[in-house]
Amino acid sequence: MADKVPSIRLNSGYDMPMLGLGTYNNLKPNEVGGAVKAAIQMGYRHIDTAWRYKTEPEIGAAVKELIQEGKIKREELFIVTKLWVHIHKPDQVEPHCRQSLEALDMDYIDLYLIHFPMAFEDEEVTKPTMTDYLDTWRAMEKLVDKGLVRSIGVSNFNTQQLERILKMDGLKYKPANNQVEMSPYLAQEDLLQFSLKNGISTTGYASFGAPGQDYIPKDAPKTLEDPTIVKIGKKYNKSSAQVILRWGIQRGFALVPKSTNPFRLAQNMDIFDFKLSEEDTKEIVALDRGYRSNAHHFNRWKDHPFYPYEK
Repeated sequence: MADKVPSIRLNSGYDMPMLGLGTYNNLKPNEVGGAVKAAIQMGYRHIDTAWRYKTEPEIGAAVKELIQEGKIKREELFIVTKLWVHIHKPDQVEPHCRQSLEALDMDYIDLYLIHFPMAFEDEEVTKPTMTDYLDTWRAMEKLVDKGLVRSIGVSNFNTQQLERILKMDGLKYKPANNQVEMSPYLAQEDLLQFSLKNGISTTGYASFGAPGQDYIPKDAPKTLEDPTIVKIGKKYNKSSAQVILRWGIQRGFALVPKSTNPFRLAQNMDIFDFKLSEEDTKEIVALDRGYRSNAHHFNRWKDHPFYPYEK
């Protein structure tokens, strides 16, 4: 199945598979490791994590086990992790990256992202600081030069923040990727097109509306039950999740749906035997309502000068 997954050529010259496995909020012991092993054996090659998720050690152990069993090679995988908000000071970046490498038990990270543009003194995100993400970016560039990471990027950055990096003095490496929430209810067309125009790839998270996450309001719209998406799914004999993933692939961005269920993992991978019509794609884009599923969760940070969302 791995050869069926298309890739995006990053501006760093490396290829990123367009379908990956997200690992946020999987906190039961061994749950993430089991999901990673199952996913890799199904053909997944792109694994997304972050220091904040606390899943790096389990992912590293799972990958090492498969490598030792001869089922995968490290160079066949694309591992993404992220720098948390309390590590934005330039002199903190390399030690923190090395900490993630140690947790993953790997020699390099394929893609290392600044998790948010805002900086805080503490990992609990209660004491904001004015560390500029441009200074953080300069430290990220040094990680590439040292061979610790192959590509660098950002997450949860808006268009203006991306543009500010692109225009910074002495820029050596453009962001290779911006990972943001992207779903039928939050299409982010302007951000996507700006990124495509400037050679920055996009990865979408929460593409199903983040069902099951503890921060989602009970009255949140249920993307997977949207009548338009359900109708299109019936047309192709596919689930709503499969329709959304296929829609994302055809729009040109990568997706990292989260699951620990083997059936769902296999179902999410089974999206390369059909193609949405132009009419289907337009119908889904028309569902855009600017609904950000995590807005109220992050709204407590809205007074930070680098807050990236609508206030």
